[in-house]
Amino acid sequence: MADWITTNHIVKFADDTTVVGLIRDDNDQDYREEVEQLVGWCRDNRLILNVEKTKEIIVDFRKNRPRHAPLLINNSAVEVVSSTKFLGVHITDNLTWTANTTSLVKRAQKRLYFLRRMRRARLPPPILTTFYRSTIDSIRTSCLTVWGGGCSAADWKNVRRVVRTAEWIIGGPLPSIKDISFQRCMSRACNIIRDPSHPHHGLFSPLPSGKRFRSICCRSSRFCKSFFPAAIRLLNCC
Repeated sequence: MADWITTNHIVKFADDTTVVGLIRDDNDQDYREEVEQLVGWCRDNRLILNVEKTKEIIVDFRKNRPRHAPLLINNSAVEVVSSTKFLGVHITDNLTWTANTTSLVKRAQKRLYFLRRMRRARLPPPILTTFYRSTIDSIRTSCLTVWGGGCSAADWKNVRRVVRTAEWIIGGPLPSIKDISFQRCMSRACNIIRDPSHPHHGLFSPLPSGKRFRSICCRSSRFCKSFFPAAIRLLNCC
């Protein structure tokens, strides 16, 4: 692989491979060379890339977006999509999380049916709560630290609707999604700080006093609400 190309990153999980490229000044040569080397490596190791299942998503917030030349793999153009699913998280080209929260809410609502059936069977609330946390809450809070900070008010409203329905079925209060988001954000940040080998360990840079961390400069509210700036603000407030 092209280790010298610092603007590109390859993320591998099981049989899925994702190439992430940072393109500056409309110069995508490094990104295309990275893809070509990946294709060549697969060819040399007798691996076949399925071009039909390969998708490309372009995140560009400029008002006048230039037309990008199609990405070719084995002389076949890769389809450009506006949203894709990466490790269970729906990512869109405008980095909004409506599609992701809608998918999570639909999956959680389907399992509320079984919670209702258990209530009709007169099972005690502790068993209903255990079922909720293991089969419904685990879906609702999946990758919460990734999308929690960038959700709109409408997205949070849809997520909280599932909690209110489950509370009515169980007959007791359940943890707030905001509280869970706060706890997981803090836990993830502390794990990164304790792990010097983490690729983003350097983002948590302590100030000379040693009591607070240096804030990350954010040029947009979208970035300001993302995990790392939000985690540093939470750590500094504690």
